[in-house]
Amino acid sequence: MSLIPDVSIDLYRAVTGFAASTPEWVRTAVEFGTDGGLFVFGAFFLILFWRARDRTPAALATALAVPLAVVGGYLLSEVLKLIVQEERPCRAVTGAAVLTHCPPVGDWSFPSNHATLAAASAAALAYVWRRTALWLLPLAVLMAYSRVFLGVHYPHDVLAGFLLGLVFAPALAFLGIQLLEPVLARWVQSRPRTSPAS
Repeated sequence: MSLIPDVSIDLYRAVTGFAASTPEWVRTAVEFGTDGGLFVFGAFFLILFWRARDRTPAALATALAVPLAVVGGYLLSEVLKLIVQEERPCRAVTGAAVLTHCPPVGDWSFPSNHATLAAASAAALAYVWRRTALWLLPLAVLMAYSRVFLGVHYPHDVLAGFLLGLVFAPALAFLGIQLLEPVLARWVQSRPRTSPAS
């Protein structure tokens, strides 16, 4: 625990202490929302695909690149977890107020996958569909905060995960669009054209 910043431990205790004092319905809502928010982002990915149907290769490339960028951010987060191997605060901090089950040993804490996925989803979607930023970035912040609220991450875990998703996902989405658009354009051109029925 010596490698964990004292300020992060103090903030963790403060947030989890506050969480323990909230009404039961608040804790239940946060526990539902910490994963439920991912379904909201998934719905926006599906909307992107729906908007891209029978349209240009650029639209289809965008619809594919955005979720792929999120997956890329997640994989980077997983690699960092294996390198750092930071123990979860729900085991490492004595007397921690944990509102949900503590992940098993070996499910490392730094960075937060939930925060990475939430920020990556919001940032990648905002990159290609700017109007969504107003709704999805605050949702990503709430999801990141929920991980500390529930007691399964330190604040620096969620901050690192959030920044990771926020920075890398738009870059990966841009790269994905650049790579996929010419491939899809060639695929569209190679498709046999159907003649109208006589």
